[in-house]
Amino acid sequence: MAISQQEHPARQARPSDAAVVAELLDAFNREFDTPTPGSDVLTARLRRLLAGDDLVALLTGEPAVGVAVLTFRPDVWHDGPSVVLDELYVRPGLRGQRFGHALLEEACRLSRERGAAILAINVDGEDTDTRRFYEAHGFANIEPGAPEPMFHYYRALA
Repeated sequence: MAISQQEHPARQARPSDAAVVAELLDAFNREFDTPTPGSDVLTARLRRLLAGDDLVALLTGEPAVGVAVLTFRPDVWHDGPSVVLDELYVRPGLRGQRFGHALLEEACRLSRERGAAILAINVDGEDTDTRRFYEAHGFANIEPGAPEPMFHYYRALA
């Protein structure tokens, strides 16, 4: 199910792309009525984060119409890093044209290249379209042999 890189190539964002990544992430949160610190704050953070190795943003489209954000951290259970796909967003009106597929395939490829054994994604339970998208790409919320789905818990610390 690999997509042709000519169809919608995804590329790794550089610190100079911070404003583009920030604008897409800000639009994502605004679309779903989720709090956002705004593009200016995100741009400043992303300039710093994109210069390191722990956070990677991928862009697709020219100009960019989609973004994926991955975080990498050491993992005691595997030789390679643990990877979380924190965000994947494609502008409304352009969904269904395989931009998201291109981003997800590149996220998987890059994670494998960096030695990761697993790519994790958190999805809201009621977001059936997104859950269907990830499941169609081989992701599951039930570990092999387990009878129940996994859950993601969090606690705000501030």
